[in-house]
Amino acid sequence: MIFVFIALLIIVIALLAASIRIVPQANAFVIERLGTYRETWGAGVHLLFPLIDRVANKVSLKEIVLDFEPQPVITKDNVTMQIDTVVYCKITDPKLYTYGVSHPLSALNSLTATTLRNIIGDLELDETLTSRDTINVKMRSIVDEATDPWGIKVSRIELKNILPPRDVQDQMERQMRAERERRENILRAEGEKKAAILTAEGEKESMILTANAKKEAMIAEAEGQAIAMQKVAEAKAKAIQMINEAAPGKEYLTLQSFDALAKVADGKATKLIIPSEIQNLAGLVAALKEIG
Repeated sequence: MIFVFIALLIIVIALLAASIRIVPQANAFVIERLGTYRETWGAGVHLLFPLIDRVANKVSLKEIVLDFEPQPVITKDNVTMQIDTVVYCKITDPKLYTYGVSHPLSALNSLTATTLRNIIGDLELDETLTSRDTINVKMRSIVDEATDPWGIKVSRIELKNILPPRDVQDQMERQMRAERERRENILRAEGEKKAAILTAEGEKESMILTANAKKEAMIAEAEGQAIAMQKVAEAKAKAIQMINEAAPGKEYLTLQSFDALAKVADGKATKLIIPSEIQNLAGLVAALKEIG
């Protein structure tokens, strides 16, 4: 009897130990009772009835990063490319995740590939290569809406790599090289143009400064000559005034005339024409000499 009691006690302890379940943080357990959904357990200690209840699914509530394999995609202009995507998602409803669709992550992969083909099929190659952000936003919106019944929230989708065919890549590289050379030529031409403009402006400013300097020098010289002429004229006027005030006689005027003739001849003239007035005064000059 004692052995039976001990056996029953061991069975009860084993069943009790088997019925205790601990759910870790950021996890959830989906519980079924007799094959039907009963409840979802969050983090903590829970009691499971043996033989009646069972854990149907253990779900992680952490964000999941799915790196899908490259998919062949055909653009609108019939270029086949290999594109691989990265999906960031999170399970928001463990019940829908468990019962919404078979193999949810595989279904998400297929949905992502189909959506990608539909979007890229409406774009040409150049648009595909330059519209990553637009494609990411469209894909996230479509896939997130489609996965709501599966209890999955898609937070972001990124195009990881876009690989065109080899010949297209070569053509793109040549085009990029030509574009870089064109930009280099434009920059060089602009630099030469600016240098020529600066040189011309420098020469222009130099010529203007030289002309201004010459003009100022000529003005200064002309002003100097004018002042000198003015001084000479003033001196002559003063001399004439003094002579007039002294009331010179004819004898003085005659001497001055002879002096003027001597200066005119200056030893270079071969013939001089003497006015008759001066000849008539010759006798007067001789008389003055005798008196002296």
